[in-house]
Amino acid sequence: MPIYFYWGEDTYQLNQAVNALHQKLLDPAWQSFNSDKIDLAASGASTESLLQGLNQALTPPFGRGQRLIWLLNPLTGGAAQAVFTELERTIAALPETSHLLLTQANKPDGRSKITKLLQKKAQVREFGLIPPWQTAEILQRVKRIAHERGVKLTPAALEQFAEAIGNDTRRLYGELEKLQVYALNRLGKNDSEVIDIEVVRQLIPSTTQNSLQLADAIRQGQTDIALALVAELLNLNEPGLKITATLARQFRTWLWVKLMLESGEQDERAIAQAAEVNNPKRIYFIKQAVQRITPLQLRQSLACLLDLDVKLKQGDEERSTLLTQVIKISQICRPG
Repeated sequence: MPIYFYWGEDTYQLNQAVNALHQKLLDPAWQSFNSDKIDLAASGASTESLLQGLNQALTPPFGRGQRLIWLLNPLTGGAAQAVFTELERTIAALPETSHLLLTQANKPDGRSKITKLLQKKAQVREFGLIPPWQTAEILQRVKRIAHERGVKLTPAALEQFAEAIGNDTRRLYGELEKLQVYALNRLGKNDSEVIDIEVVRQLIPSTTQNSLQLADAIRQGQTDIALALVAELLNLNEPGLKITATLARQFRTWLWVKLMLESGEQDERAIAQAAEVNNPKRIYFIKQAVQRITPLQLRQSLACLLDLDVKLKQGDEERSTLLTQVIKISQICRPG
């Protein structure tokens, strides 16, 4: 089927799939004639740009290879009925040697006629990011890909690596490549050698610890310290969305533990499982951290962090938005 619909926030994996499609379909000597990329979210793009791309897809390829038309963000507004009609017409008439690729980050609206058409006619693939609070799943992915790449790490090094890179797929592959080079240069052909946690700490920079310190400062209502830590993280070029994800993960863990404790649960393993904490021994320290904060404060803080995530994804100015929300959450958490 010569039509593809790729969507999801894991842009690294999505783009890898797009590159694989290019290599499979296009002859390098004729690529400039037989491929086009149209970003429909770009300034000046319109429904006409989409229709132009669809018409290009109906054109047979020149020379050797096949044709590939790539439309980015095809479901962003526009005249929905006109787009649906033209897309339906294009799919029905698409030559076997021409391929139409549609990609976007956002989840498509399942109620849309266009989405339903694509689900029926296209090869649909989702490229979703693992939620940052699902640390066990992130760790399993790190283990799997490290094994595939032949990078041997101790269990402690794997946990440190997973904590440092979080759900950033692009960074996962980049940092594993760095460790591969280190292993080749330092360990040579000794396959029994493994990379330990100290090497990971030296080679893989992590700002997660600073973000966790920020979470602690916010939880204790220490606004001045929290603002200083936000400024420090931003000066280290830590993305605002990653800071927000770390804060949300930590507040979510605190809320789960607090709720389990208030329900009367005392088994630290049961609490760890419910809160998705890999090491049950951490529960003792989390219990100490949540002694003086209420479930209501934690819920309100998580709501603010969700609002912060939305604002940043909508393009609000990063520094001022982060600082404003951190002040707000610190005030929520301030002891009565």
